[in-house]
Amino acid sequence: MNKLKSFLRGLGLFLLVVLGIAAWLSLPWFVLLALALAFAVWMLLTRRGRQAGSVTQVGVSTIAQRLGASSVIVIGIAGVVAVLVAMLAMAEGYRETLRRSGSQDTAIVMRGASAAEVMSTLGHDSVNVVAQTPGIARDAQGRPIASSELVVAANLPIRNGAPDEDGSVQLRGVGAQAWAVRPDVKITEGRRFNTGMREVVVGVGAQRQFRGLEVGQPIRLGSETWTVVGVFRSGDAMESEVWADADVVATTYRRGSSRTSVTARLDNAQAFKGFKAALAADPRLDVDASTTLDYFSKQSEQMTKIIRIIGIVVGSIMAIGAVFGALNTMFATVATRAREIATLRALGFRSVPVVVAVMLETMLLALIGGLIGGLLAWLIFNGYTASTIAGGIGQLSFEFKVSPAVLWTGLKWALAIGFVGGLFPALRAARLPVTEALRAA
Repeated sequence: MNKLKSFLRGLGLFLLVVLGIAAWLSLPWFVLLALALAFAVWMLLTRRGRQAGSVTQVGVSTIAQRLGASSVIVIGIAGVVAVLVAMLAMAEGYRETLRRSGSQDTAIVMRGASAAEVMSTLGHDSVNVVAQTPGIARDAQGRPIASSELVVAANLPIRNGAPDEDGSVQLRGVGAQAWAVRPDVKITEGRRFNTGMREVVVGVGAQRQFRGLEVGQPIRLGSETWTVVGVFRSGDAMESEVWADADVVATTYRRGSSRTSVTARLDNAQAFKGFKAALAADPRLDVDASTTLDYFSKQSEQMTKIIRIIGIVVGSIMAIGAVFGALNTMFATVATRAREIATLRALGFRSVPVVVAVMLETMLLALIGGLIGGLLAWLIFNGYTASTIAGGIGQLSFEFKVSPAVLWTGLKWALAIGFVGGLFPALRAARLPVTEALRAA
């Protein structure tokens, strides 16, 4: 019966710890700050809190004497945080790159129920109708600022791959209005392509990923040879693309007069609702419209979720190892300090200050490990360039982004590991019989 009660108590404590960690990782920073302030007030204004502070000072002062054992906690947690932050920074960089590709005052129109541009096909008549829809801004000549575009997959040799290894790049056929729709696209080397010519301009991201995209170089796209005449920057996903004249791309890939999408600049962000309603009310059209911000945000959701899940799974596996390392270290620490803890108990220190002191010591080491891991991840990965398949057809080049939110997540994980690693040794220290501990010492 006693064994069953002990098992149930242990199970209950385990479930409580799991729920507490889940709540800790999900709470926003201001709630956690409020809890930290409340804890600090408790330590300053209550007798047990001051006792906990005194015991913590004694324990922290002896860390230097236990440097080897303490470093096990610090290094283990630093590794967990570094890996977790790196994975989350990858997801954040991917999401941010796609998010920057859109805005609230531009809209993209595709065939109804199309999840991405490559899955959409718009006929010539539909393209003309969309371009004349009310709500689209017009240039100085009164022309609608709308770009009918054709997106196809093309193969190019990977820069660091084998000589015969090709990768997929997104080739976007555009017209003259594409530059007005996306004013952030700037030619940094060479010039724009000429209408009707087999000429391309390439994004700096595509240039990093593929060989032979220097200005003046011939490249093979489809069954034809093209010439690279310019390089552009845009600060978003477009940098991973290759642009050419839409009519020439359509001829090369036998797409006739069809296009995959129409991207338009609206009069303002508020004009989108009326623009979408006008499209829906036109019986000649079967299209869906969304702001480019919404479109690119949705494009990033699945990959961002996958990267985050991988990061959390890998981080959790490593965290388990770090927790066991912390448990071993702190159990050994409690054993070596048994006489000291027993003496404090004999002098009138209650169990709560002892528990708090052991846990604070462990969480301090965890915090140091979290800061080191976060710093290493920031130094190594912030701004690191990677690429992956985006939109199902082309490689997207993006930079890791070690943002404050990502670092904060890493620190929360570090403190959670420290909490678990210190809890059970702390409970053991609090339950240590005073007379037995003094005799054993």
